Amino acid sequence: MTGREWTERYQGAVMNTFGVPQRVLVRGEGVYVWDADGTKYVDLLGGIAVNALGHAHPALLKAVSEQLGQLGHISNFFTSEPQIELGEKLLSLLGADGRVFFTNSGTEANEAAFKVTRKTGRTKIVAAEGSFHGRTMGALALTSKAAYREPFEPLPGNVVFVPYGDIAALTAAVDDETAAVILEPLQGEAGVIEPGDGYLQAARDATSAHGALLWLDEIQTGIGRTGAWFAHTAHGVMPDLVTVAKGLGGGIPIGACIALGDAATLLTPGNHGTTFGGNPVATAAALAVIETIEVEDLLENARAIGAQIRAGLEAHPLVVATSGDGLLIGVVLAKDVSADIQKAALEAGVILNNPTPGRLRLAPPLILTEAQAAAAVSTLLAVLDGVDA
Repeated sequence: MTGREWTERYQGAVMNTFGVPQRVLVRGEGVYVWDADGTKYVDLLGGIAVNALGHAHPALLKAVSEQLGQLGHISNFFTSEPQIELGEKLLSLLGADGRVFFTNSGTEANEAAFKVTRKTGRTKIVAAEGSFHGRTMGALALTSKAAYREPFEPLPGNVVFVPYGDIAALTAAVDDETAAVILEPLQGEAGVIEPGDGYLQAARDATSAHGALLWLDEIQTGIGRTGAWFAHTAHGVMPDLVTVAKGLGGGIPIGACIALGDAATLLTPGNHGTTFGGNPVATAAALAVIETIEVEDLLENARAIGAQIRAGLEAHPLVVATSGDGLLIGVVLAKDVSADIQKAALEAGVILNNPTPGRLRLAPPLILTEAQAAAAVSTLLAVLDGVDA
């Protein structure tokens, strides 16, 4: 069956929330995927920063298969060894004491964290313009993009938005009524925007001064994506809440709300729950992802290959600058042709996306090699030449 035929079936069976699919993908291996018509692509988007180990990685296949053959699902009336081990591992990576609530996705992790903030007895949340924290009603209330918010208003209230990176505006917004400040260490959906030096530290100082929680959304940036386990560690701050998902399961749906210090005790029995969160298969997958990143030294690989890609793209006159860390890369263009580039790149066999006008985003698997990156950059430079002609 052709891609066109599959697309027609999709349109008759699946809700139209994403528009017409760009391609019907049928197989993946490493950093490559193939569509229903047999065309091969290098995946520089990684399922939007999800496929940390690429496609069909042996370690992930082994972990999921073995765990499913042993114990698949148990509900949260019980626990399992992988769930406990993953909770311990995440706290170890953060270097702090705390507790973890497991979910199925990033937006659910943020919903859990939102509930933690309400247990402070306060309701005011300070969030950033340009932010994206998810599509469920609570997470959407913290997301600034009007096109996402307006169809579903009124949303849970008392959320104040301040310009991202503006220390003075952030500091002025935090007061004794603030429950939490929520920030992304890098704004991924906004086009990989960096906050600037001192911003996260200022947020930590302001929240500490007013008894509020600092909540860092690492759903897109966490678990090695930026060349560190968590992007905020480069800023030298310790938050109260960290939310992760995407790359944590390497393609198996899982998220986590990690509460540190006193915040870890705010949710008590009956306050929150989930049927599938902390599922043995999902937690076993996450443990395999983390172990593989460690064994294959993928943090260093993310830093090195990310620098290689940025240097290669910055050589083109249409590229004004690049942003981000590791293998979360934003490309700032001299003119708003990002949609044209995305489409031309897809035709040339490279998957990336254009999250905002004039910007491209790359978030390839952490296993991307120097040779694969060089080939992809060469293709993208040719695409840029064609669009800029």
